[in-house]
Amino acid sequence: MTGEPKEVNEFEQALEANLEAQEISVGAVIDGTIAAIHGDVALVDVGGKSEAVLDRSELDDLGTGDPVEVVVVSAGDEVRVSRRLAIERRLKEKLARAVELGAAVDGKVVGRRKGGFDITVAGVRGFCPVSQISEPRTDDLDQHLGQTYSFKVLEFEPDQRRLVVSRAALQREERQRQREATWSALAEGGEIEGTVRSLTDFGAFVDLGGVDGLVHVTEISHRHVRNPREALEVGQRVRVKVIELDAERQRISLSIKQLLPDPWEGLAERFAVGSRFSGTVVRKAEFGAFVELVPGVDGLIHVSQLRPGMELDDAELGVGEPIEGWVRELGIENQRIGLTLRQVPDRDPWELVDMHYQAGQVVEGVVENGAPFGVFVELEPGLSALIPVSELGLEREVDPRTAFEPGARVSAKVLSVDSGRRRMSLSLRAFKREEEREEYQRHMDSGAPERGSTATAFGQRLMEALGRKAE
Repeated sequence: MTGEPKEVNEFEQALEANLEAQEISVGAVIDGTIAAIHGDVALVDVGGKSEAVLDRSELDDLGTGDPVEVVVVSAGDEVRVSRRLAIERRLKEKLARAVELGAAVDGKVVGRRKGGFDITVAGVRGFCPVSQISEPRTDDLDQHLGQTYSFKVLEFEPDQRRLVVSRAALQREERQRQREATWSALAEGGEIEGTVRSLTDFGAFVDLGGVDGLVHVTEISHRHVRNPREALEVGQRVRVKVIELDAERQRISLSIKQLLPDPWEGLAERFAVGSRFSGTVVRKAEFGAFVELVPGVDGLIHVSQLRPGMELDDAELGVGEPIEGWVRELGIENQRIGLTLRQVPDRDPWELVDMHYQAGQVVEGVVENGAPFGVFVELEPGLSALIPVSELGLEREVDPRTAFEPGARVSAKVLSVDSGRRRMSLSLRAFKREEEREEYQRHMDSGAPERGSTATAFGQRLMEALGRKAE
């Protein structure tokens, strides 16, 4: 027979090809299979004439028959290999690619030193500056110790064994992706959930996913909110409505209130004009006191609608105090309710004023308030008249505002009634003259001679003259 069997030739060719592919030279990275384990060493089949020797301590959990990647550390009669060096080389290649691509790697925070933290990335020790461990920064730096995070590789120089990583860089990139996604999803009038990130005196900033929107204090609730901290907490989840978007200025205006039930619905039946109300004083201004009627609905008691003699600083109008009165006016469209502490009449008293009041009639009322031109007097609920300053009977230097105390009762004579203009004028001077005349007449009647007396005609004329002078 000439030549060797065909199968032998094919085996030798495959072996030679494998030896060429797996160059057995120092520093080469080759693939092998664990052939056997004896004592402190393992024999690795690398396709050569004999097995390579691997330190058993580098096997970890590998056993006979498992594939393994190794680096040739010595070649010759005995080939020695290292799995650890192969792992380190692959890791260095991975870190180099991470620097090039900006990819993330997992690392564990194993220690803390001046200026930053010690990080291990698959056995390679690196450094993370304090400013790069978290975004935003936290005061409790020890909370990071022992934690495993994803890091971005900023610098890697394997020859100098220098590795610098950043967790904050990845967080910033993630937030930027979130911002872009959030902005693309937002639309005016849309609804979205977010988390209250911070509170200020003028509103609440809500994190919508990398983007903050502002809920102004007036948009938190239908109720009057003096400070956002009264209604919200940092970290609270809230559902909001987008009421304005300004992509150019990166501003988002939100509302919680607009997603809540409207407290003004159905109020026309509950607070009809003339009906009684009960509520709580919630705040005051120079022009009056605001009363909460139901949560989210406040009514105003204007200073002109306080009871005569009552002042805004009265204890009865203290913030938090209960108060009762009447509904004076109701405007559902503009969401305004006018209240009064003066009884509201069942009908308009001006409609029949000419039938109840005529010139010359003596009336009694309560002083409402004074003005430089006179004094207003309430005759009945909803009906007030003016005593002009000329009819008060005061000296010129006397101010009507100080001469008549609100709440005091006075009697006066009706001078004129103008139902068309809803005006009535009174006179205190005329009433006093009438009163003096009646008093004189009573005096004269008490001193008049009895029937059949001998009083002279001169005496009678004198008495008449004195009466005319008194008038």
